[in-house]
Amino acid sequence: MLHSWQQWNRAAKRWLWALTLIGVIAAIPLGATRWQMEKTSKQIEYVFDYSDLVQIASYQAQPAEFMAKQLERMKQAGIGTMSVYESRLDELETAGRLTLYDEREAALMQNRPLPAGQQFTYLLFAGDAEQAALQPLIERTFSASGIAYRAWTYAGQKGLVLETPFQNAVLKTMPPDPLALQTLHEQGFRILPRLSDRIRPYNQADTDAMLAEFKSLGVSRILFDGDAVKGFNDNADLRSLYGFGELLNKYGIGITAIEGLKKPQQGLNTLAYLTHYNVTRLYSLSDRDAAAMKPDAIVDRFLLAAKDRSIRMFYLNGAPSASLDKGGIVDPLDNLYKAIGGPDGAVQKLSSFGFPAGQAEPFERSAPGWNKYAKMVVCLGAVSLIALLVGAFFENLLLAAFALGLLGSAALYVLSTSILEQGLALGAGISAPTLGLIWAMNRVRAHTDGPRRYVGAGDWAARGEGGAAEADAAAANAPSMRKQIGLKWIFPGLSPGRRMLMAIMLFIVTALISMIGIPFVFGLLNNITYSLVLQQFRGVSLLHLAPIALVALYIILFTGQSAWVNLRKLLAMNITVLWVAAAGILGVAGLYYLSRTGNAGTASALELMFRNALEQTFGVRPRTKEFLLAHPVFLLGLFLALRYRAAWVLLIVGSIGQLSMVDTFAHIHTPLHISLIRILLGLGFGAVIGIVLIGIWQLAEAVWRRSLWKHVPKSGA
Repeated sequence: MLHSWQQWNRAAKRWLWALTLIGVIAAIPLGATRWQMEKTSKQIEYVFDYSDLVQIASYQAQPAEFMAKQLERMKQAGIGTMSVYESRLDELETAGRLTLYDEREAALMQNRPLPAGQQFTYLLFAGDAEQAALQPLIERTFSASGIAYRAWTYAGQKGLVLETPFQNAVLKTMPPDPLALQTLHEQGFRILPRLSDRIRPYNQADTDAMLAEFKSLGVSRILFDGDAVKGFNDNADLRSLYGFGELLNKYGIGITAIEGLKKPQQGLNTLAYLTHYNVTRLYSLSDRDAAAMKPDAIVDRFLLAAKDRSIRMFYLNGAPSASLDKGGIVDPLDNLYKAIGGPDGAVQKLSSFGFPAGQAEPFERSAPGWNKYAKMVVCLGAVSLIALLVGAFFENLLLAAFALGLLGSAALYVLSTSILEQGLALGAGISAPTLGLIWAMNRVRAHTDGPRRYVGAGDWAARGEGGAAEADAAAANAPSMRKQIGLKWIFPGLSPGRRMLMAIMLFIVTALISMIGIPFVFGLLNNITYSLVLQQFRGVSLLHLAPIALVALYIILFTGQSAWVNLRKLLAMNITVLWVAAAGILGVAGLYYLSRTGNAGTASALELMFRNALEQTFGVRPRTKEFLLAHPVFLLGLFLALRYRAAWVLLIVGSIGQLSMVDTFAHIHTPLHISLIRILLGLGFGAVIGIVLIGIWQLAEAVWRRSLWKHVPKSGA
């Protein structure tokens, strides 16, 4: 019975590989639909924070004249959109719409005693236009909060008395300043309202009226302020998110997702779903970076964001700051104008790369009816690939792993299709590079079978010019030489030229096997939510660690004798201080490696400069850990492992490059063609560097042999 089960598992291996390849083929059309989607949104929208401009103008001698001049310069630079926040009384005062007074200031101004037991807020409008536009808005806001108000006039100016302390009055959030909206619209700017969920309770009628006004001003998209979208906090009682979503669809207004937030804005995913993913991604340049970064650095950052991360809106901040060196208040506006509209600015450079300035649009996506069935085939292929990985370690569990994979997938499909897709994508992403590396190691073992010998003078002397006599003399001196040089295991029989050719072939085939995991990643995660980073692929750290650990485990336990015998030998070994130190070093290296991976990985300033240089040179930056480290080391390791057993450790390091190729496609927000070019560049450059390293090794080895030969006594001496 056991023999029959073993035969079934061996026979099943071919069928599972066939199912895996069928899954790869089924994933290609899914990738093609995503490729087409990524071509549909190319225009880049440059947005400036209007409140920052108001604040900068407030430090000028003539704020209104300064504002008008800067708005004109922004249009000339290519900044076509202004972001307008919801308003507060203190912000309206900064903008010159009204003047605020607390109880003490009002008493002094009117030359009357300070009333006891009263803390009211007083305001005077700057003119009739300001009163007509703002008084209804203020009255509606404070009335909704249960705060009484009444008309007030001073020196011919009209205003209001708000029966609440000054500190409370300035914290009330109101809709955006209608005068600012109208002025910006008349000057030809697109408007990006920035709404919060602070105006509560949510009122559907008021929101409808506000969005109708926005639509009349040409608003096509909304950006949210704070940690939640409008309507989120009242959704449980009022279903306000759904009501707000209906209004957005009614007026054809989309939403914006901000990149890099520490915590996603609550309710954004639900609102994105309700608006049929009428979403664009936005990158915000901080006011510190706007002031400190050079224009060319800002341009490079924007270009990388547009190409690699599908960013279609750039939000520019620019707060004023005090400078003792310059003796006044400074701002980053001139720096931003150079970065955006200069001769080599973002508008011109991004346009040359196919990203013209204009109104940002969402991706146009299609969902053909066959998508669902193709994804089912991809799921079957992923389960097969994962089962093959289990079978590589435990051959008798191949069919059991496949059956359990099918049952588990069916259960997850009922519970959560998202978890199913991510789980299978992660499993396939781990399995493919691991299987490729196991195949390479088995091929190396197939060509290095035979007794292992110590590296010593006798072995190399036998290849010298002195012939057998010199070899015998070298062998006689081998023990003393071993003490000087050390011990290494070698495998005879293959010439350097043949080892080079075999290493290159193994490198190519291993890469092809590893890349089998790529279609499963983009086929299973073929959802707009990943492209918009509304949902992220979980398990990136595991994808970076598991293949390395599995390859090391395979080398230690599953090569040579049986795994059980190898495990017993390993457990019986004495643990020394050196082992503990080595484990600590590996742990630190692993933590550093993980800190560099995933969407939150960090890089040094020097490396960022190097990355930018690569980006400018090749257009698409290959991953440095692939072409500078993993691929060259892997190719060198294959070449050396065909002779030296100790070189197998290099194959473990080289596994980083194989898994990194799959991980490149796990960044779903990066366009497919960028990821494809990136891994091909990495393989090409890595192979060239690896061949150079092999040449250096051969040269160093030849020099060492000559040096060693001088210490071998000649026969008859």
